[in-house]
Amino acid sequence: MKLSRTKKRILGVVALILVGLSLLNASWLAPTPVGKPKLIAHRGVYHLYDKRAAFGRDTCTARFINPPDHEVFENTVPSIQMAAGLGGDLVEIDVAPTKDGKMVLFHDWTVDCRTNGKGETRDLTLAELKALDIGYGYTADDGKTFPLRGKGVGQIPTVEEALAALPSRPLLFNFKSKDAGEADQLFAILKASGRDYEKLGDAFYGATGPVTRIRQLAPKNWAFDLKGEAQKCTKDYVAYGWTGIIPESCHNGVLVIPINYQWIMWGWPNRLIARMESVGARVIVMGPFESGKSNAGLTDVHQLGKIAGTFNGYIWIEDIWGIGPALKK
Repeated sequence: MKLSRTKKRILGVVALILVGLSLLNASWLAPTPVGKPKLIAHRGVYHLYDKRAAFGRDTCTARFINPPDHEVFENTVPSIQMAAGLGGDLVEIDVAPTKDGKMVLFHDWTVDCRTNGKGETRDLTLAELKALDIGYGYTADDGKTFPLRGKGVGQIPTVEEALAALPSRPLLFNFKSKDAGEADQLFAILKASGRDYEKLGDAFYGATGPVTRIRQLAPKNWAFDLKGEAQKCTKDYVAYGWTGIIPESCHNGVLVIPINYQWIMWGWPNRLIARMESVGARVIVMGPFESGKSNAGLTDVHQLGKIAGTFNGYIWIEDIWGIGPALKK
């Protein structure tokens, strides 16, 4: 069947458009990114757990840990120091205020799950928190045994102790609440400590309230909303990044890429990186996105091989204990 002249012209125009879009998003035509990737050690060194069994914000993750091969607890001084020593360029920690105006490192909203105590972290004094055993609730066999009990007594540190533990390396502070006042409290501690948070490159993330406030207090530092702003930038870029137009939501923002969805990121890797760098955005590669499973970072050193070799952004690491030493070999 012969095509009419009009149809041929239409097909020709479509072909030219497709070729143009292909060249516009061609990674090989973009400059090679400068620099190496930086590892974010999520929770420092900690005990990995079954992400499917512990799916959900309020699930007691300590009830689903893998059989422990170390006795280092998340958000503790040993955890922070070891994570940095194992190659973490940015060590992530969780901060929470106490009843008596102090601020400590602790992930959960309550102490019921991990410790031998009860109640919200914010309703307990520093002395009460220091008396707890943070290894009390950890089990790898559905509660039959608790191999880490008695090994975490007194290990909940203050923010000041965390700063002293890592005086020359950056930390990534995670605000666990929506209260903007917690940004003021953390910033006051940073200032009082004499820490050069700008030079070190300390970073902050969490809900809109505290993130907005910390940006006002420390405008030169990286602060982001991982679940709000970052998700919007990522969705917007997937939707129309093919046009070459960089979404406004990505300007000075964060784009998150699961390693199993790199293929849908227009211009990945080099062209995408150049676009994000042109608007002051940072790129974070996460572990695979899977339905019904808590999203997280990389848990296996072999996953690193799935990331483009020219990538120079951030890689979110869950198992710095296992991945860090392998990278040093």
